[in-house]
Amino acid sequence: MVVTVRPASVFGDVRAVLGPKSPGADVCWCLSHRLPSARNKALRGQARGEYVAGLCRADPPPGVVAREGDEAVGWAAVAPRADTAYARSRTIPHVDDLPVWCLWCIRVRPGHRGKGISHALIAGAVDFARAQGAPVIEAYPLDLPPGGGDRADTTMAYPGIRANFERAGFTRAAATTSVLAGHPRVLMRLDLR
Repeated sequence: MVVTVRPASVFGDVRAVLGPKSPGADVCWCLSHRLPSARNKALRGQARGEYVAGLCRADPPPGVVAREGDEAVGWAAVAPRADTAYARSRTIPHVDDLPVWCLWCIRVRPGHRGKGISHALIAGAVDFARAQGAPVIEAYPLDLPPGGGDRADTTMAYPGIRANFERAGFTRAAATTSVLAGHPRVLMRLDLR
């Protein structure tokens, strides 16, 4: 099956990948790094999905969606860093003053993993950021050792892993003091100019 990646302007696609089974559940919806903490915590239940629906109608939409045929199977959050919590992060450094975009969440639905969808999402996010005029795109993946001996829980691997970003042409730009589920994170960058 062919995987295509497109802007996340169709809420139904985003809901298929990020939405909870129960509409009133307080799941992330990939808002925890997009919103200030107090606003994120204040959005409860169905209001979270409604907020994301509004983001999907915005220009630009909140990221990209991977589709396998007519089914949404993956998601990547990508936006200007200035519009995210990473703009104020104490653990993820700013390398320079460029108006960079960041890619901070990759999700592939169960049953579709191991097919290269995360690679397609990274490439699609890069293309999306470039089309929006981003000079640089950053990511903050887990810095797992080569060889796969140390694995991350799939739930906590949402920022991706360093090797996948290296494969997409990103290079290590800086260390971070961020640790997620016991794994250090690294700042990876790709110049789009």
